[in-house]
Amino acid sequence: MDVFYSHRYDPETPLEETLQALVDIVRKGKALYVGLSKYPLDAYLFASRYLKERDVPCLLYQGRYSMLVREPESQGILNAVKENGSGFVAFSPLAQGLLTNRYLNGIPADSRAASTSRFLNPDQITPQKLEKVRALNVLAERRGQKLSQMALAWVLRDDKVTSVLIGASKTAQIEDAVGMLANRHFTSEECAEIDAILS
Repeated sequence: MDVFYSHRYDPETPLEETLQALVDIVRKGKALYVGLSKYPLDAYLFASRYLKERDVPCLLYQGRYSMLVREPESQGILNAVKENGSGFVAFSPLAQGLLTNRYLNGIPADSRAASTSRFLNPDQITPQKLEKVRALNVLAERRGQKLSQMALAWVLRDDKVTSVLIGASKTAQIEDAVGMLANRHFTSEECAEIDAILS
Protein backbone atom coordinates (compact mmCIF):
# COMPACT_ATOMS: atom_id res chain seq x y z
CA MET A 1 0.00 0.00 0.00
CA ASP A 2 1.37 3.42 -0.89
CA VAL A 3 -0.56 5.71 1.49
CA PHE A 4 -2.39 4.70 4.65
CA TYR A 5 -4.91 7.36 5.71
CA SER A 6 -6.20 8.10 9.17
CA HIS A 7 -9.52 9.24 7.76
CA ARG A 8 -11.11 10.95 10.70
CA TYR A 9 -9.84 12.49 13.91
CA ASP A 10 -11.15 10.58 16.91
CA PRO A 11 -11.26 12.74 20.06
CA GLU A 12 -12.07 9.65 22.16
CA THR A 13 -8.74 7.98 21.39
CA PRO A 14 -5.44 9.49 22.56
CA LEU A 15 -3.90 11.02 19.47
CA GLU A 16 -0.49 9.55 20.28
CA GLU A 17 -1.97 6.04 19.99
CA THR A 18 -3.35 6.73 16.54
CA LEU A 19 -0.14 8.35 15.37
CA GLN A 20 2.09 5.61 16.77
CA ALA A 21 -0.04 3.07 14.91
CA LEU A 22 0.66 5.02 11.70
CA VAL A 23 4.39 5.06 12.49
CA ASP A 24 4.34 1.32 13.13
CA ILE A 25 2.48 0.64 9.87
CA VAL A 26 5.22 2.40 7.90
CA ARG A 27 8.09 0.88 9.89
CA LYS A 28 6.69 -2.62 9.34
CA GLY A 29 6.52 -1.97 5.59
CA LYS A 30 2.73 -2.20 5.37
CA ALA A 31 2.55 1.28 3.80
CA LEU A 32 5.08 3.68 2.35
CA TYR A 33 3.49 6.89 3.62
CA VAL A 34 0.74 8.15 5.91
CA GLY A 35 -1.95 10.74 5.40
CA LEU A 36 -4.55 12.45 7.56
CA SER A 37 -8.09 13.41 6.66
CA LYS A 38 -10.52 15.83 8.30
CA TYR A 39 -8.31 16.53 11.30
CA PRO A 40 -8.84 19.88 13.06
CA LEU A 41 -5.90 22.28 12.76
CA ASP A 42 -4.47 21.75 16.25
CA ALA A 43 -4.61 17.95 15.88
CA TYR A 44 -2.99 18.16 12.43
CA LEU A 45 -0.16 20.35 13.77
CA PHE A 46 0.45 17.97 16.67
CA ALA A 47 0.31 14.96 14.34
CA SER A 48 2.66 16.53 11.83
CA ARG A 49 5.28 17.19 14.54
CA TYR A 50 4.85 13.74 16.08
CA LEU A 51 5.25 11.97 12.74
CA LYS A 52 8.24 14.08 11.62
CA GLU A 53 10.06 13.41 14.87
CA ARG A 54 9.74 9.69 14.09
CA ASP A 55 10.86 10.05 10.44
CA VAL A 56 7.38 9.23 9.12
CA PRO A 57 6.23 12.58 7.74
CA CYS A 58 2.58 13.16 6.88
CA LEU A 59 2.56 13.00 3.10
CA LEU A 60 -1.04 14.14 2.51
CA TYR A 61 -3.90 15.92 4.20
CA GLN A 62 -7.36 15.32 2.75
CA GLY A 63 -10.15 17.80 3.42
CA ARG A 64 -13.51 18.91 2.07
CA TYR A 65 -12.91 22.02 -0.03
CA SER A 66 -14.93 23.81 -2.70
CA MET A 67 -16.19 27.24 -3.60
CA LEU A 68 -19.03 26.56 -1.14
CA VAL A 69 -16.93 25.01 1.64
CA ARG A 70 -13.94 27.18 2.56
CA GLU A 71 -12.97 25.89 6.02
CA PRO A 72 -9.49 24.76 4.92
CA GLU A 73 -8.78 28.43 4.10
CA SER A 74 -10.56 30.08 7.01
CA GLN A 75 -9.27 27.63 9.62
CA GLY A 76 -5.66 27.91 8.42
CA ILE A 77 -5.39 24.30 7.33
CA LEU A 78 -4.20 25.05 3.77
CA ASN A 79 -1.38 27.24 5.07
CA ALA A 80 -0.39 24.78 7.80
CA VAL A 81 -0.32 21.86 5.38
CA LYS A 82 1.95 23.74 2.99
CA GLU A 83 4.24 24.96 5.77
CA ASN A 84 4.60 21.40 7.06
CA GLY A 85 5.41 19.97 3.64
CA SER A 86 2.25 17.89 3.20
CA GLY A 87 0.17 17.84 0.05
CA PHE A 88 -3.50 18.86 0.25
CA VAL A 89 -6.09 16.69 -1.51
CA ALA A 90 -9.52 18.30 -1.83
CA PHE A 91 -12.56 16.06 -1.69
CA SER A 92 -16.07 17.05 -2.68
CA PRO A 93 -14.83 19.92 -4.89
CA LEU A 94 -18.21 19.92 -6.64
CA ALA A 95 -20.13 20.10 -3.34
CA GLN A 96 -21.91 16.78 -3.87
CA GLY A 97 -23.04 17.92 -7.33
CA LEU A 98 -24.30 21.38 -6.37
CA LEU A 99 -21.47 22.95 -8.39
CA THR A 100 -22.58 21.23 -11.58
CA ASN A 101 -25.47 21.90 -13.92
CA ARG A 102 -27.44 19.11 -12.18
CA TYR A 103 -29.41 21.34 -9.78
CA LEU A 104 -29.69 24.59 -11.75
CA ASN A 105 -33.41 24.06 -12.29
CA GLY A 106 -34.29 22.39 -8.99
CA ILE A 107 -33.90 18.86 -7.68
CA PRO A 108 -34.18 16.17 -10.39
CA ALA A 109 -36.13 13.06 -9.36
CA ASP A 110 -33.14 10.80 -10.10
CA SER A 111 -30.59 12.93 -8.21
CA ARG A 112 -28.64 12.25 -5.04
CA ALA A 113 -30.61 14.95 -3.20
CA ALA A 114 -33.93 13.37 -4.17
CA SER A 115 -32.83 10.03 -2.72
CA THR A 116 -32.12 9.27 0.89
CA SER A 117 -28.43 10.12 0.47
CA ARG A 118 -26.57 10.99 3.65
CA PHE A 119 -24.30 13.24 1.59
CA LEU A 120 -26.83 15.72 0.23
CA ASN A 121 -30.37 16.27 1.33
CA PRO A 122 -32.98 18.57 -0.21
CA ASP A 123 -32.87 20.93 2.79
CA GLN A 124 -29.34 21.93 1.76
CA ILE A 125 -30.54 23.12 -1.64
CA THR A 126 -32.21 26.37 -0.66
CA PRO A 127 -33.52 28.96 -3.13
CA GLN A 128 -30.75 31.31 -1.94
CA LYS A 129 -28.06 28.72 -2.59
CA LEU A 130 -29.50 27.90 -6.02
CA GLU A 131 -29.48 31.59 -6.89
CA LYS A 132 -25.76 31.73 -6.07
CA VAL A 133 -25.04 28.57 -8.03
CA ARG A 134 -26.89 30.00 -11.05
CA ALA A 135 -24.82 33.20 -10.82
CA LEU A 136 -21.65 31.09 -10.72
CA ASN A 137 -22.90 29.23 -13.79
CA VAL A 138 -23.24 32.54 -15.67
CA LEU A 139 -19.62 33.34 -14.83
CA ALA A 140 -18.53 29.86 -15.94
CA GLU A 141 -20.29 30.35 -19.28
CA ARG A 142 -18.48 33.67 -19.75
CA ARG A 143 -15.23 31.79 -19.14
CA GLY A 144 -16.20 29.21 -21.78
CA GLN A 145 -16.58 26.43 -19.20
CA LYS A 146 -19.15 24.27 -17.57
CA LEU A 147 -19.85 25.13 -13.94
CA SER A 148 -18.20 21.88 -12.82
CA GLN A 149 -15.04 22.74 -14.77
CA MET A 150 -14.85 26.20 -13.24
CA ALA A 151 -15.41 24.75 -9.77
CA LEU A 152 -12.51 22.31 -10.21
CA ALA A 153 -10.28 25.01 -11.68
CA TRP A 154 -11.11 27.27 -8.72
CA VAL A 155 -10.03 24.60 -6.21
CA LEU A 156 -6.79 23.98 -8.13
CA ARG A 157 -6.01 27.69 -8.61
CA ASP A 158 -4.15 27.68 -5.29
CA ASP A 159 -0.73 26.03 -5.35
CA LYS A 160 -1.41 24.76 -1.83
CA VAL A 161 -3.85 22.24 -3.36
CA THR A 162 -2.09 19.18 -4.76
CA SER A 163 -5.03 17.28 -6.21
CA VAL A 164 -8.81 16.84 -6.15
CA LEU A 165 -11.01 13.78 -5.75
CA ILE A 166 -13.93 14.16 -8.12
CA GLY A 167 -15.92 11.04 -7.28
CA ALA A 168 -16.94 10.39 -10.88
CA SER A 169 -19.58 7.75 -11.47
CA LYS A 170 -19.61 8.07 -15.28
CA THR A 171 -16.92 8.34 -17.95
CA ALA A 172 -18.46 11.61 -19.16
CA GLN A 173 -17.81 13.17 -15.73
CA ILE A 174 -14.10 12.35 -16.04
CA GLU A 175 -14.03 13.85 -19.54
CA ASP A 176 -15.74 16.99 -18.21
CA ALA A 177 -13.23 17.23 -15.38
CA VAL A 178 -10.27 16.98 -17.76
CA GLY A 179 -11.85 19.75 -19.86
CA MET A 180 -11.12 22.06 -16.93
CA LEU A 181 -7.48 22.13 -18.03
CA ALA A 182 -8.38 24.40 -20.96
CA ASN A 183 -8.94 27.33 -18.57
CA ARG A 184 -7.39 26.93 -15.13
CA HIS A 185 -6.54 30.56 -14.42
CA PHE A 186 -8.68 33.27 -12.87
CA THR A 187 -8.34 37.02 -13.10
CA SER A 188 -8.49 38.99 -9.87
CA GLU A 189 -11.84 40.35 -11.09
CA GLU A 190 -13.24 36.84 -11.52
CA CYS A 191 -12.06 35.84 -8.03
CA ALA A 192 -13.68 38.96 -6.59
CA GLU A 193 -16.91 38.20 -8.47
CA ILE A 194 -16.99 34.65 -7.08
CA ASP A 195 -16.45 35.95 -3.55
CA ALA A 196 -19.19 38.55 -4.05
CA ILE A 197 -21.65 35.92 -5.36
CA LEU A 198 -20.94 33.64 -2.41
CA SER A 199 -20.84 36.27 0.33
